[in-house]
Amino acid sequence: MKLKLDITPDLVAAMAAEVKAGEKAVTAAMREAGTGLKTAWRTQITGAGLGRRLANSIRSQTYPKAGESLNAAALVWSKAPVIVGAHDTGPLIRSKDGFWLAIPLPAAGKGRRGAKLTPGEWERRRGLRLRFVYRRRGPSLLVADRARINTRGQAVASRAKTGRNQVTAPIFLLVPQVRLPKRLDLARDADRALDSVPGLIVANWIDRRL
Repeated sequence: MKLKLDITPDLVAAMAAEVKAGEKAVTAAMREAGTGLKTAWRTQITGAGLGRRLANSIRSQTYPKAGESLNAAALVWSKAPVIVGAHDTGPLIRSKDGFWLAIPLPAAGKGRRGAKLTPGEWERRRGLRLRFVYRRRGPSLLVADRARINTRGQAVASRAKTGRNQVTAPIFLLVPQVRLPKRLDLARDADRALDSVPGLIVANWIDRRL
């Protein structure tokens, strides 16, 4: 028995077309998976009350940037990785110098552009000295003596010579450490996106053949 395999130009062309369809299907699938994951992460962030600005820090990109490939990939990342990562992991935060973390109370007010004030900055801006108050039970305090509370609920220097309406106002809570609550679960959506890839490839491959 003699067998002969004859590959015609039509078969070669058909195989090339199938490879091309595969390249387009894989690239389209990775683009859909990446875009879907970006949307899911943005939805998580806004749903956690972290704001649209932080949500918009999530970006996606499909590779190759131009053309199609069977090895196409998608990258989803944040332009604010430290902030997003902190809300995703719920880390334990300690003071850099090993002492206290100063947490502003409402009477402290806000810094420039709504930023939180440090004790040193608060003293410079308000013209008052802070006094350390140790408490055996509960967080210790930094308080301002001879202050008054203005209409916005913030402690400011009192100009009254008689001491009228002067108070000792708690300005900062002092704690050795604080754990940031975990508000995101990015791995959950990433796993879902990864699981969806095979189905997306098949769906896009069939669509292109039809």
